[in-house]
Amino acid sequence: MNKKITNQQKRFSPKLHIKKGDKVVVISGSNKGSQGEVLEVLPERNRAVVDNVNLVKKHTKATNNNPGGINEVPAAIHISNLMLIDPKSGKPTRIGRKVVDGKNVRYSKKSGEII
Repeated sequence: MNKKITNQQKRFSPKLHIKKGDKVVVISGSNKGSQGEVLEVLPERNRAVVDNVNLVKKHTKATNNNPGGINEVPAAIHISNLMLIDPKSGKPTRIGRKVVDGKNVRYSKKSGEII
C-alpha cells in the first residue's frame, strides 16, 4: 500500500490566511506595494488572484459576442507575497485565529480587531 507522491499530489493543504473579498497588499515581487481585493483563491496552487495586481496581456479570439483583441487581466500571485490590510489602521498585518462564541474567527495581530 505504499503510494508514491508525485509533484501534483500534496499530503495536506495548508490553512490559508486570506479569503475572497479581503483587502491585501503585495509585500514582495515586481508588484510590491500594490493594493487590491482578492477576487479568487486557488488553495491547490497556494495562489490568489488580486484585482489590478500582476496584470498580464491575454489575447482573445473574436466570437459572436466578443470583439477579441488584447486584454489585460490579473494573473495569480503566490499567497506568501500577500498580506492582509488591517481594517482599523490600513497597514499590513499578520493574522491570528481564535474561538469567539464557539466559532473560529480571524483577527488582526496589530489591532486585535476581528476580521
